[in-house]
Amino acid sequence: MSAQPFIPATGSRAETTLPVIDLSAADDPVRVEAFREALHEAAHRVGFFQLVGHGVEADEADELLELVRRFFALPEAHRLALSNIASPHFRGYTRIGHELTAGRSDWRDQLDVGPELPPLPLGPEDPAYLWLQGPNLWPDDDLPELRTGILAWQDRLAAIGHRLLQELLVSLDAPRDFFDDAFSGHPHLHTKLVRYPGRAPDGSRQGVGWHKDYGLLTLLLQDENGGLEVQGSDGGVIHVDPIRGAFVVNLGELLEIATRGYLVATNHRVVSPASGVERYSVPFFYNPRLDARIETVPGGYLDDAPGVVRDPANRLYQVFGWNELKGYLRSHPEVAARYHPGVEVRFPDS
Repeated sequence: MSAQPFIPATGSRAETTLPVIDLSAADDPVRVEAFREALHEAAHRVGFFQLVGHGVEADEADELLELVRRFFALPEAHRLALSNIASPHFRGYTRIGHELTAGRSDWRDQLDVGPELPPLPLGPEDPAYLWLQGPNLWPDDDLPELRTGILAWQDRLAAIGHRLLQELLVSLDAPRDFFDDAFSGHPHLHTKLVRYPGRAPDGSRQGVGWHKDYGLLTLLLQDENGGLEVQGSDGGVIHVDPIRGAFVVNLGELLEIATRGYLVATNHRVVSPASGVERYSVPFFYNPRLDARIETVPGGYLDDAPGVVRDPANRLYQVFGWNELKGYLRSHPEVAARYHPGVEVRFPDS
């Protein structure tokens, strides 16, 4: 995550809901052009939309959320046995209050999962972001079905992300396969299982603070308890009402870089639910290989591209792995201090 300061405007707030995009229309010759126009507009103007018609049934999504609830119902000691403090790859369980956004604690706990791959044998000259490849931590003795269920879900959403990204490229009159090479081999897919356990004892409403995502696309499955808020293009806040079975999709900073600011990565946050209410969500990050260098997407749209806003406090890199590592180092300082001291100051130009 990239922390981005955002102060909502106090004036007119015309935007109140996110666009709803039906992916099944991409297969319908009658609806496909209107679908691509709507997708283009949502990605360019808002950077967020709700995706339906993606092929995952609502009952299947409900079953996945129930599996997530069962993980967080495990005894705390069993979850802490999977603590990410034991993983140089930033995998595993993060207890409540121990992930940071903009230097402040997020009131949630989570399990971070990536591709099930062995760690790489790294030397001092290898880029530090390759540390992000490594094994996951699973509660196999307590909940063996979690491993198979989440890895299958991750593969399934990768297929949806691939199709959606291709359609987005077509909507820009760009080659459909432009990003295919960046995802060849072992793309750095990333899934979080997240619980927001009500309001923090100090009254803070920060479930997760205002931020932008680093990668290309995020597909979020959320339960019926709201709390997700998105920065509107008018400067106001859009409160995202859950739609059963829909994915909330947002664009990451890598797409903003690749389109010179034409497609937007948008600030968003989660406000903690009321005390006594728990909110569960499963964000999936459709990311390329760690070493993938993202070039500019060709197309006539570039005539209207404003350029990427440069923030000295949040440097963006064309090589995806540096952006991802930067986020982990900032969000998980305990893991960074144990395994990767001093890495952040050695980021090269990209």
